[in-house]
Amino acid sequence: MTETRARAPHRVVTLVRPGLLPMELGIVHRLFGTAVGADGRPLYSVVTCAPEPGELTTDADFTVNVRQGPGALEDADTVLVPAAAEDYEPQERGRLAPPVRQALARVPAGARVASICTGSFVLAAAGMLAGRRATTHWKSCDELRTLYPEVDVDPDVLYTDDRGVLTSAGVAAGIDLCLHMIRQDHGAEVANVVARRTVVPPHREGGQAQYIEQPVPEPGTSSTVAARAYALGHLGEPLTLEDLAREAAMSVRTLSRRFLLETGVTPMRWITEQRLQHARRLLERTDEPVDHIASEAGFGTGTAMRQHFREELGVSPRAYRNTFRGAT
Repeated sequence: MTETRARAPHRVVTLVRPGLLPMELGIVHRLFGTAVGADGRPLYSVVTCAPEPGELTTDADFTVNVRQGPGALEDADTVLVPAAAEDYEPQERGRLAPPVRQALARVPAGARVASICTGSFVLAAAGMLAGRRATTHWKSCDELRTLYPEVDVDPDVLYTDDRGVLTSAGVAAGIDLCLHMIRQDHGAEVANVVARRTVVPPHREGGQAQYIEQPVPEPGTSSTVAARAYALGHLGEPLTLEDLAREAAMSVRTLSRRFLLETGVTPMRWITEQRLQHARRLLERTDEPVDHIASEAGFGTGTAMRQHFREELGVSPRAYRNTFRGAT
C-alpha cells in the first residue's frame, strides 16, 4: 500500500443505470462501507453516480435519487457496474447507450473496473473485456460468448479477475466479488471481518455450476458434507480421493460427481482452495516460518506452497505476509 493510499480511503464509484437492482447497489455500499483498518478508520469511500443523475427507476416499486453524475468517475480507484433491467432484454444486449459509453470514457487509466451479474454486458460492449476472461449469470453466458467472441467466457466460476478487470456471476456473486477485492487490497483478515459483520461466508466454495438448475435429488441421496468436514479437520495431512470417499460412504466415482455438483469444483481443487485460505490466515496472524505454515496447511514443503501462491495469487508467501501482516 502506498503512503498516499494509506492516508486517503480507496475511492469506490458505482455506476448505476435506470432499472437498477437495489440489492446489487446495496452490496457495494454494505461491504466496502464496513471495511475498516486496525485503527478503525474507513478503508474505502463509496460513491454512487449515474450517466444522467436524478431519479432512477429500479426493478422494485421504488425509485433511487442519484445526485452525482459521471464526473464522479474521474477520480475513482475502483468502478463497479451493477446489472440493470435492460440487461435482461435480449434486444438491448450488445447495445451501449451513448451516456453510458461517455461515462465509462471518464474512468481513469489504471482504475480497477468490475461488474456484477449481467453488468458484464456493459463492460463487453465498451471493449473492456476483449481478450480477457470473464463470467456472468449462468443463464446468460452463452449469449455473452455469442455477442462477444473476443471475450473468454467462463461459465463455471463465481467471479473472474483478469488484469484489473473483474466480473461476477449472479446477484449474490457480487458479494463474493467485493470480498475478493477487499481481500486483495487489505488481506484475508479484513475481508473476514466484513463477511462476519454481514453474516456471509468470507469465501464461498467452488463456482456457479453448483447453482445451475439440476434435477432434484432423490430422497436419501448422499451428500459430500461429511467428506468436506473431514478434509477441513485434516488439511495438514495427505488427503486422497479414497479418504474422502470413505468418509462420505460412497465410491470415488460417485464422490467426484457429487462433489462437482455441490461445490462447482473437483475435490482436489476444493482442498487446494481451503489450504490456500488457511495458509493466508496463518501468514497474517502468526510469525511462524513459511515452511512450518506449509506443513500445517498441507502443502508439505515451503517450495510447494510458494508455487501455489505464485499460481493463484501472483505473489510469494513472504511478499503476502509483508503486505498484509499489520498493513492496515
